[in-house]
Amino acid sequence: MRLATVRLPDGGTRAAAADGDDWRLLSAPTLDAAIAAGDLSAQAAAARRTGERAAAADVTLLRPLLSPRKIVCCGLNYRDHIAETGRETPRHPTLFAKFADTLTDPGAEIAVSGSSAVDWEAELAVVVGADVTRATVADARAAILGYTIANDVSMRDWQSRTLQWMQGKVWDATTPLGPVVVTADEFDPADGARIETLIDAEVVQSSTVDQLLFGAAELVAYISRFLRLSPGDLVLTGTPSGVGLGRTPRRYLSDGEVLTTRIAGIGELRNPFRITEDGTVSA
Repeated sequence: MRLATVRLPDGGTRAAAADGDDWRLLSAPTLDAAIAAGDLSAQAAAARRTGERAAAADVTLLRPLLSPRKIVCCGLNYRDHIAETGRETPRHPTLFAKFADTLTDPGAEIAVSGSSAVDWEAELAVVVGADVTRATVADARAAILGYTIANDVSMRDWQSRTLQWMQGKVWDATTPLGPVVVTADEFDPADGARIETLIDAEVVQSSTVDQLLFGAAELVAYISRFLRLSPGDLVLTGTPSGVGLGRTPRRYLSDGEVLTTRIAGIGELRNPFRITEDGTVSA
């Protein structure tokens, strides 16, 4: 299934399941709520029986999860990205956290004021579908609901102020997510879907999601050893090479550029940027 949270013409929101080019509307107001209620297949079947639907042209795709309780991210998880940063290959996942306020929608304009080093990081995001604690890799794989796309937009000048990364990673409404969640029965990272970032029309990152150092299920299992993961939680799996920090000379996003993040089989995010350094967001 392809699942989403959509905004309706009346301004309300609903969880939805794709039905051809249209959307079957679930009873839950958001995908977060639908996941918490459990048995999404039954919810989708009920939506087919009621016949409540919306045409794709009549809805706006929001970030599929509006308020996940936990967002755990892994850095340095593609070998080519590790090489471009000059770091040693980690023995264990390099983890940090984001917050729900950091997320934004698939087509949202992203406004950044106060950073002159705004970088891009295309990522496959894992959506947890069941409680996971001290799981084996097999158990973790079974607990994955599906996958979506994120871009871990990073303010490198802030990130590099200390050894801890958080202050460069959690700026409000700077991490686009979506456009849909594709369930694990229809998307397997091991199949090697292509992951790309474009700035305007230029491809700046291009790899495949089977190149992860620590795979999706391995990450979920590792995190579950110290942190209980719950339905609707997110795990961002890291980015491939091609980030602005790793270029010579370094390159960062500029005001007015459009950042497109793609993963084959899921879709794309397309986010225009407004960036200023003096505290005033440009019009």
